[in-house]
Amino acid sequence: MTSTFNVHDAAGYEQLMGRWSQKLAPLFIDFVGLADGETILDVGCGTGSLTFALARTGDLAAIAAIDYSPVFVEEAIRRNVDPRVTIRQADACALPFGDGMFDRALALLVLHFVPEAGKALAEMRRVVRPGGVVAAAVWDHLGGMPGMRMMVDTVAALSEGGRQLRGRYCFQPMMQPGEMKRTFVEQGLVNVTETELMIRMDYQSFDDFWAPIAAGEGPLGKYVATLNAAERTRTGAAVRDAYEAGQPDGPRSFANVAWACRGIVP
Repeated sequence: MTSTFNVHDAAGYEQLMGRWSQKLAPLFIDFVGLADGETILDVGCGTGSLTFALARTGDLAAIAAIDYSPVFVEEAIRRNVDPRVTIRQADACALPFGDGMFDRALALLVLHFVPEAGKALAEMRRVVRPGGVVAAAVWDHLGGMPGMRMMVDTVAALSEGGRQLRGRYCFQPMMQPGEMKRTFVEQGLVNVTETELMIRMDYQSFDDFWAPIAAGEGPLGKYVATLNAAERTRTGAAVRDAYEAGQPDGPRSFANVAWACRGIVP
């Protein structure tokens, strides 16, 4: 298994993260750059946030997209209406493509869920031609996602299991400043650049924030699914209190930062 991301339902993922990756994708594309006629690989496409943004943005020759999750692959295929786009199930650490097939290999919000992230980067480098671009972006769970830290800090105050969740969540691969850049360099990429990308996550209510987590989606939802009924009720009430912060339930907006890195295949 090469992904630690927990997904049950495509609609639940969209409410949890897909709607936000759609906002991040254009910023990532601007950072990566595109040229007309290129062939692009999207590694870990999910439901297609980056894949379809690429199709809308550039006059590209072809876009290949892969994901480890059959749930994501099925949903991305269902959504696809562009003949340039092909989507298949595959392992980021064993890409089913020949050497140098692509002009760019991109991974949006993926590498922090790949335990062997360096191996995935090596595969991305392998399938990109000399002079081509490898690029990735991951959320800064430790310091750049206050909305999600609100939850993990709350559950950490409730139990030892919550403290263990926080430790895992805040220190996933590629998330620390400079970590992704070092890995790019270690994999032989040159002219490596790292930056920060920021969007805002805007929720209409606590239920808008909490429903996909309560349903078991993503790493936080996976934790909630391990709780018994009383613990779930207690956790939900505590996180609601943190979300509302003494004010009536309603819209809340959180800034969210992702690390982004790109390098050139020599």
